[in-house]
Amino acid sequence: MIKKNIAMLIVIFACLAFLAVPVGVADDALKVGAYGGYFKDSFDKHIYPDFTKETGIQIESIAEPTGEAWLVQLEQAARAGQAPADVSMMSQTVMLRGQRTDLWTPYDLNQIPNHKHLLAQSINRYPDGRVSGIGAVGWYITLVSNTNVFKTAPTSWADMWAPDKKNSLGLLALASNSFLLEITAKTFFGGYDILNSQEGILKVMNKLAELKPNVKLWYRDEGQFQQALQSGEIPMGQYYHDVAGLAAADGHPVRSTFPKEGGVYDSGSWAVSKASKKLKEAYIFIDYMCRPEIQAKLSRKVGTAPTVRRDVSGLTDAEFASVSSEITPIIPRYDIYTGDLSDWVNQKWTEMVTK
Repeated sequence: MIKKNIAMLIVIFACLAFLAVPVGVADDALKVGAYGGYFKDSFDKHIYPDFTKETGIQIESIAEPTGEAWLVQLEQAARAGQAPADVSMMSQTVMLRGQRTDLWTPYDLNQIPNHKHLLAQSINRYPDGRVSGIGAVGWYITLVSNTNVFKTAPTSWADMWAPDKKNSLGLLALASNSFLLEITAKTFFGGYDILNSQEGILKVMNKLAELKPNVKLWYRDEGQFQQALQSGEIPMGQYYHDVAGLAAADGHPVRSTFPKEGGVYDSGSWAVSKASKKLKEAYIFIDYMCRPEIQAKLSRKVGTAPTVRRDVSGLTDAEFASVSSEITPIIPRYDIYTGDLSDWVNQKWTEMVTK
């Protein structure tokens, strides 16, 4: 009787294990996490099937939450020797926070030969030089404007400070996602060195405080600003270049401009949890994603900026302009928002800039 019950339990557990594996996905598949919604759906449709067809490696597509929630899950799972995803698309601030716990498996670039095509900023490193992440996709924050209200396109981020922009701007609400500190530093202080000290950051914030009369909305809801931009209620501000381009393509009076100081380049990186047992397969996947033709496909199908150099991207001038720019970009100082100064920066930002 006992043996019979044990046998029944084995069958039950086997069935539960089978049900835990998504239909059509092998239990030894490479688990890849990407931002849920549009991003994941686009990768499921345009990227993963061709990768599996070429390599024979099946992909279990994981919808990961944005922000730090996924990082917390990965860290907790890694302590138990588990990996909710083998490879994850992570933002740069989260990449840095994961480095603190040595969460990311260091890469051997010899196993990723296509890394030679990448932009320099597309390789994320630990402080000691080990490679922790490889550029997955990029995107730009640019200066956007309503063409019915402003007939002439702006040429510089400095245009936001102009007297005729009073009560006209919509800006991202946080220091850590607007990157207005970096924009202001490059536009008015000759570069980012001024951000190396608290005194310098305060000088930049004082300059930003001059924007207050011109700001109508500090936004967290992107859709709210997009609607106001399209209607002309808030005719200028900072927004995502690819989304603004889609709005213009739909017939809305919206333009996206790369100022002479550059757009803000932000990106997601492919990172491998130290708990993953599939590093070999991860290398094959990441190397595949570094191919210029795959980055070009992402630009065409998903609207992301390529993480490879312009000269190897294979994009036409029109295609490249729709997602990127050859103007040297503004690169965020992620260390300001993840290091020892982060709480102080957020406090001063609220007190001096957005309050």
